[in-house]
Amino acid sequence: MDTTKEYEISQNGTRLSYLGPWRITFDTNPDDCNMSCIMCEEHSLFSPLRKERIIKKTPHRRMDFSIISKTVNDAVKHGLMEIIPSTMGEPLLYKNFIKIIELCRERNIKLNITTNGTWPGLGPEKWAELICPVTSDIKISWNGAVKTTQEAIMKGSLFEKRLKNLQKFIAVRDKIGISSPNRCRVTLQCTFLETNVDELPDLVKMAAEMRVDRVKGHHLWVHFPEIGDLDMRRSKKSIEKWNKVVDRCNIAAQFVEGGSSKAVILENFNKINEDTPGMMPSDWECPFLGKEAWVNYKGDFNPCCAPDAERMKLGYFGNVIEEGGISSIWNGTRYRSLVANYKSNEICKKCNMRKPL
Repeated sequence: MDTTKEYEISQNGTRLSYLGPWRITFDTNPDDCNMSCIMCEEHSLFSPLRKERIIKKTPHRRMDFSIISKTVNDAVKHGLMEIIPSTMGEPLLYKNFIKIIELCRERNIKLNITTNGTWPGLGPEKWAELICPVTSDIKISWNGAVKTTQEAIMKGSLFEKRLKNLQKFIAVRDKIGISSPNRCRVTLQCTFLETNVDELPDLVKMAAEMRVDRVKGHHLWVHFPEIGDLDMRRSKKSIEKWNKVVDRCNIAAQFVEGGSSKAVILENFNKINEDTPGMMPSDWECPFLGKEAWVNYKGDFNPCCAPDAERMKLGYFGNVIEEGGISSIWNGTRYRSLVANYKSNEICKKCNMRKPL
């Protein structure tokens, strides 16, 4: 089959397919986490979802591995290049994680991981040995340049231990990179908050010192009223503060250690219009629609990574197992209509994931 006409080339060189997503995120185990980050939709101490699960003794949502394997086998024929296990829970706690690694090898696709950096069970070095050969990027959640900030935001985080574990992981990554054709990029991922914004430049510099490749962040989803004052988009004054920090972070990203000229990559450190608090610029684009897909623990197709309650408002698109595979939903009328008209959708107008492309 000639597939040369199925693909486009984006501005950053990523190979995209109209017939199917180039990357799929699977919500493998959203209820499994060993931390309680204050901004987390599911596991924050402020989360009503967490309290409700405890009171009702609701069984944890865990994806059957067959959903992953069937979806990958369908999508790989139409341009799938990469998969992401759960970003709402801790993916390394998923009981079938090793099977995901094996599936990536079998289907010649990459793994992309977001972890809280506790390295459950195996520790950072063993996990590095397992995942680095098949992983394009590992994003380690990190929200402070100093102990007090980090541990206040990410409840259960031990700052000094995390630093040592990050060093161990990167050392194994670098060793594997010498003999492997695949080099796993290491990213520190943060949420931009009033409580950490002033030390973001120091976080960027710390990343450079530790040979981290990239610092990626995003603005806060205000899931609960208790964290509303942490949103850097909440007022003209907070946006002015954020815009100044962006300049400082860009300077910090050029930090040079030991004669190295490699700068840390910054992602989503973009200035915002001070006159439109709470809204993203109308010309900023969705980086996901028509490119990536999400599948929840039951197999339901989701169009993006918005909080569950918000993305449900975008409509129901079908189940990847019940409707003949993800490619049929991807090319279906409901999803294509959203892709074409999302900028008129009230949820998308306020989405903090949109960016200048």
